Amino acid sequence: MSDFEDKLNQAKSKGKEALGKVTGDKKQEAEGKAENQADKVKDKADDVKDAAKGAAEGLKKSFGKDDE
Repeated sequence: MSDFEDKLNQAKSKGKEALGKVTGDKKQEAEGKAENQADKVKDKADDVKDAAKGAAEGLKKSFGKDDE
């Protein structure tokens, strides 16, 4: 998923949470909070994946096995 899509999903969940607060709909507010937390976890998982990929590429280069 792209950074743009991640940010769009976070904005949607924040909007859902805010709408729930304004309207007094506790269920919608809770769903927005839960979706926002899930989006944050996905974002962090992508960061970890990118870091691991970078580390693997660094190891390849250090052992002279650069396949690119």
